Amino acid sequence: MERVTIRKLDHAGRQVTAYPGQVLRRAGASIVLRTGWSRPPLDTGFVLLEPGDRWTEYLYTDRWYNIFEICASDGHLKGWYCNVTRPARIAAGEVSAEDLALDLWVRPDGQMLVLDADEFAALPLSDGERQAAQQALAELQALVTRRVPPFDRRDEHG
Repeated sequence: MERVTIRKLDHAGRQVTAYPGQVLRRAGASIVLRTGWSRPPLDTGFVLLEPGDRWTEYLYTDRWYNIFEICASDGHLKGWYCNVTRPARIAAGEVSAEDLALDLWVRPDGQMLVLDADEFAALPLSDGERQAAQQALAELQALVTRRVPPFDRRDEHG
């Protein structure tokens, strides 16, 4: 299975973190990766991230967001963490995206929580970038409401 390095960059293109992933599939302007949580447990206030959690990451070169489906080690769905980003760059052996701070947490039952709106508002973005980011958030919310994949999965444990 093809392995890649995933690089999370800040709004200015500086690397925040990098970690390994496996390519599950590539299709046109998207890539789907398998990664996992290998850090100590982290309680975000809306989800507990734990070692052994399995992540399926969806990144796009033609969309201003990415989607991380998070499952516990036993397979039950914890939810989806969605990052509003500039479109991803997908190259041989590497995938990167510039995070624009604005996030959406989606619970397995479809309830949504917008995160970091204040951080987003403080970023030095152009009017066009700000509009594209806000449109991306609205698109994500519409996908969740319509239960479009990957948001079509529901988990009774969630």
